[in-house]
Amino acid sequence: MPKLGFGVFKVAAEEAVGTVAAALQAGYRSIDTAAVYGNESEVGRALRESGIPRDELFVTTKLWNDNQGYDATLRAFDDSMKRLELDQLDLYLIHWPIAKSGLFVDTFRALQSLKAQGRVTSIGVSNFTRANLERIIEETGETPAVNQIELHPYLAQNDLRAFHTAHGIVTEAWSPLGRGAELDDPVIGAIAGETGRTVAQVILRWHMQLGNVAIPKSVTPSRIAENFAVFDFELTDEQVSRITDLDKGSRIGPDPDTFDVGAP
Repeated sequence: MPKLGFGVFKVAAEEAVGTVAAALQAGYRSIDTAAVYGNESEVGRALRESGIPRDELFVTTKLWNDNQGYDATLRAFDDSMKRLELDQLDLYLIHWPIAKSGLFVDTFRALQSLKAQGRVTSIGVSNFTRANLERIIEETGETPAVNQIELHPYLAQNDLRAFHTAHGIVTEAWSPLGRGAELDDPVIGAIAGETGRTVAQVILRWHMQLGNVAIPKSVTPSRIAENFAVFDFELTDEQVSRITDLDKGSRIGPDPDTFDVGAP
C-alpha cells in the first residue's frame, strides 16, 4: 500500500475523472473512494483511461452504513465493483462502526468471505475506536489490515496509533491536512520556513515520518502535484515533535462513538 494516496471525498462526479487523472499524472498510484461519495464510476473510468497497468494501482473503497450486515455487505460490494468496473479490489473498508446497530462484526465476517474468495486483497475498517477493534479481533479471529481515521496535527491520535502499532494495523489518515485549519498554524509555518517547503508538504512529511498512510484531497492540479512532492526531504526529530505537540484532540469530523448517519 503506497504511503501517500489520493482521496476523493466531496469530489463531485463531474470533476472526478479529471481530478483522478491529474493525481495519477502527478505520481499517485493509490486512490481512495467510497460508495457514499457517489463517484466510484468516475474513479473507475479515470483508472481505465490512464493506461496504467492494474497491478501498479491500489484501489480502496468503503461500505456505507446502510448496507451493514453479512448479506447486505456482499450485495453492496458487488455494486461497488460494478461501478468501478474492477474484478478485484485492493482494500475494502467498513466506513463507520455504527456500534449501536451491533452489525459491524457480521459485516467484517462478510469482508473475510470476500477476501477468502480472492475478490479483495486486504480488508479493514475506518473510524473504528480501540474498543471496536478489540471486539472485531476477539470475535472474528482476524485483525483488520487498516484503520482509516481522522488524523492531523490537531488530532494526533497518539493512543490509537500506539494500539495499531502493537497489533500490526496500518494507520491511514483522512483529512491529513486538517481541512485547512492547520495551514495557518505559526509553528508549522515556522518549520515550513526552516525547510523551504509549503505548510501542506510539512504536514504530509510529518505523517510519513510517523508511519501513517495519508490521503490528501484537492481538485487543483498544482496542489495535487505539490502534495505529492514530499519524498525528497525529511524533518528533524525535533520538528516532528513540535508538530505532534500541537495535538488538541480537536475533531473536524464526527465522533465515531455517536455518528449514526445512514444507520440500518
